[in-house]
Amino acid sequence: MRSTNPAYWRRGQRRRQIRKLLGRLSIVPTAMLAMMLGALAVLGLQELDVGAWLRTAPAETAARGEEAITRNFAACGFVRVTCVVDGDTFWLDGTKIRIADINTPEVSSPQCAQEAALGRRATERLTQLLNAGPFTLARIDRDEDRYGRKLRIVRRDGQSVGMAMVAEGLAEAWQGYRGSWC
Repeated sequence: MRSTNPAYWRRGQRRRQIRKLLGRLSIVPTAMLAMMLGALAVLGLQELDVGAWLRTAPAETAARGEEAITRNFAACGFVRVTCVVDGDTFWLDGTKIRIADINTPEVSSPQCAQEAALGRRATERLTQLLNAGPFTLARIDRDEDRYGRKLRIVRRDGQSVGMAMVAEGLAEAWQGYRGSWC
């Protein structure tokens, strides 16, 4: 038998109102999370350049077991998927790659103004070279360096992109240690 006490009914009504309010509040964080994930997905897809994946590798590079790569590179920002860090380091599809046959001036912690300026020029030039057309990544004797970066030689038409930067005075051939730019 149900109570006819009005206080009993008011308590039940209050409980229903509270449950309804809590149900609505739980939707807000879920919606915000969904919006943030959607925004990150859109940013990631733009930087991944999905259309570039549709381009195929030339037969000669496929025969050597190397895939021809064509992507759109820009300077790295907050999201690092496919971008250029500095003159000898870049990200490709979420993998950090160190060009194994060269060393370039630092841009993050230069020791002098000359190194900073040359480092910016090397970074800009590497971005241009990577965007200039299909290139391949060749493995060396070691797969990674001590920082977890993949060690690769970047080649276009059989020629080292790194050695092109050395010829332009923007890099030095890797000798196993860093040289001074000051």
